[in-house]
Amino acid sequence: MKNVLLPLVLWAFALSGCVSAPEGIVAVDRFDLNRYLGKWYEIARIENRFERGTEQVSAVYSLREDGKVKVFNRGYDPVKKAWKTAEGKAKFAGDPNVGVLAVSFFGPFYGGYTVFDLDREGYSWAMVAGNSRDYLWVLARKPQMDSTLFDRLMAEAHAKGFDTTKVMRTRQGASR
Repeated sequence: MKNVLLPLVLWAFALSGCVSAPEGIVAVDRFDLNRYLGKWYEIARIENRFERGTEQVSAVYSLREDGKVKVFNRGYDPVKKAWKTAEGKAKFAGDPNVGVLAVSFFGPFYGGYTVFDLDREGYSWAMVAGNSRDYLWVLARKPQMDSTLFDRLMAEAHAKGFDTTKVMRTRQGASR
């Protein structure tokens, strides 16, 4: 058993340091973390196992005392009629003026969080990729987004190689 477990543990630790944007996805520069902090509503996403079936999804980013970012995600599961929450931490994966962070919800294991488009003027919306094109989020400061803007962002995501047929709009609805 030890012979099987050790390679798995080493592989997991090796992966925990792998934080990068998908090939060809360039993070925004002149990124201002202080302006990015606060509450964001999920407008759309490519469905993933840790958010599957949730609606009214939001994320709140705040500074921690150690200089990292506290990440608090919340989504409503209408089947279970219950809120699902997850608390994690994030840190810059490199230059703090570039929108690439490493996010962890599970101990030493980090995943990529690349802000590749952003409303530079008001920080009112953002597009975020994970480590691959299987992860895409459209976030906004308000629970709804203008359809013209959304369509423009989807066209950009498609042009950057994301399968936008897999993107689902996140139902925000009334607060519970």
